[in-house]
Amino acid sequence: MSRILITGAGGMIGQRLVKLLADDHEVIATDVAPQTDLPDSVESLPMDVCGPDVADIIGSKMPDAVVHLASILEPGDRQFAYQVDVEGTRNVITACVAASVRRLVVTSSGAAYGYHADNPAWLKETDPLRGNPEFAYSDHKRQVEQLLTTARRDAPHLEQVVLRVCTVLGEGVENQITSLFHKPRLLGVTGSESPFVFIWTEDLARIVERAATSGPPGIYNVAGDGALTMSDLAKRLNKQLIRLPVGLLKAALAIAHPLGLSRFGAEQVRFLQFRPVLDNTALKTEFGYTPKRTSAEVFDLWRREAGL
Repeated sequence: MSRILITGAGGMIGQRLVKLLADDHEVIATDVAPQTDLPDSVESLPMDVCGPDVADIIGSKMPDAVVHLASILEPGDRQFAYQVDVEGTRNVITACVAASVRRLVVTSSGAAYGYHADNPAWLKETDPLRGNPEFAYSDHKRQVEQLLTTARRDAPHLEQVVLRVCTVLGEGVENQITSLFHKPRLLGVTGSESPFVFIWTEDLARIVERAATSGPPGIYNVAGDGALTMSDLAKRLNKQLIRLPVGLLKAALAIAHPLGLSRFGAEQVRFLQFRPVLDNTALKTEFGYTPKRTSAEVFDLWRREAGL
């Protein structure tokens, strides 16, 4: 039995992970918000990864593994997101090193690769992490990975499992991506199919469970098999796909975003134009987990549950 501390345990994946681990491990679930409906064996603690108590809690609990899930997914105040995503991760790494934690699991993102025209068709873990300064989440995940790279050099005794996760879909999931699919029509960029890859919430929870326990250390892209183009998505949703030239789309978003009609501004056209498509070969062959659902199956499951 291992002692496993989880940050962001009250989130979508955190809640699933706690229940998966509770029977066979000593679980310490931490989050800034009060947690309810936890298994009786789970210890719940309030902890803000940006606060001064991170080192004290990790140091006093002496976990064998720390699973760092706390992150800001939705766009908002950029400085706040930076504090949670980057400085919060820095605090967790520092505390893990000081407490001689054996393993650190971090959910990074495929967004760390960045949204670039010259991205390979399928991104591998060895491809460069370039992020995008105009996307807070992408930029912050790139910086998080820099911190992890430094820690691998300076604290090699701390095993790392870094999971570069694609878009997560499952029952009840609504986010910046799914908002696109609820529109009356899908919006695309002329000349760009911009494929999407998806991972099922249940698959991701089991991948993180394996990462915290018996899985090998390393860096792994996390995505279901296959990809769906904008044309594929439009057909599945039975919606019209409207393609606009880049210049026209930027002009439209420059008007729509300030009016609250779009979550994307003109500077974020790359988000629609050059999506990072993750190769999951290492996840299956090296990490030892094959997702139960393909990208297409994940999307269809979400679509049915969303009533689309």
